[in-house]
Amino acid sequence: MKNMFFPLVILLAICFTACKKSAEGPDAPQTEYDNAQKVRAYIRDLGFPDSEVVEKENEFIAEGDISFPKNMEVPSGKVKTEQFYTGSLVSAANVVNIRLKVDASMTSMNSEISSAIAQWNAISGCSINWTIVTGSSYDVLIVDSNLGSGVCGSGTFPSGGRAGSTIRINKAYIAGNSFAQRARTICHEMGHNVSFRHTNWSSIGESSATSVPGVGGTDASSLMNGGQCGSGATVLSTKDKQAAQVLYP
Repeated sequence: MKNMFFPLVILLAICFTACKKSAEGPDAPQTEYDNAQKVRAYIRDLGFPDSEVVEKENEFIAEGDISFPKNMEVPSGKVKTEQFYTGSLVSAANVVNIRLKVDASMTSMNSEISSAIAQWNAISGCSINWTIVTGSSYDVLIVDSNLGSGVCGSGTFPSGGRAGSTIRINKAYIAGNSFAQRARTICHEMGHNVSFRHTNWSSIGESSATSVPGVGGTDASSLMNGGQCGSGATVLSTKDKQAAQVLYP
């Protein structure tokens, strides 16, 4: 019995240790669910109420046309909600060359895309510069997407110092709009991808926002006004340009 007792004790000890390690395991990596919850908290910090946020399979949509991918890198530090921008900007190193890849589904609107790019690139005293690329390395992909009736497009806010990664255009829905209005939709969504929020947030019942320092107040001429697909301003207003100059000097 003595010879059998000690091996049995050792065996039980080994089993206990193994089971304990298995139960505890190494530090568990952050799951997709965990990151999605961080993204959701970030959206709340930006001032978007739950009533204005729709959850999709891989993203959250706020204010109808602002996409927050569930796997996005959530900016660190205190969120600032300043003209209306998110507080998360494209870094100085990246904003001077935002590489836009045009998906094959959007090539029929190459002229509208070029027109939108020209508007942002023409702002004097501003470092925003978009370029079209055709290779596999890019910062933003613009793609056709069926977003349903009433939604012309969507943009993605910046994260990790880079412009929001995706612009989706409801091409069939805006096909009947004028060239200038189609270009306007694209230009508007590009604004979201460099951190702009809707200028007319208050009048259309959206969440609170704070002006870019020195560029406050309403602006009926702003191209970044929301809810105006097919009827909004087709050129960046003076205040739009001033805000871009403040955020990206």
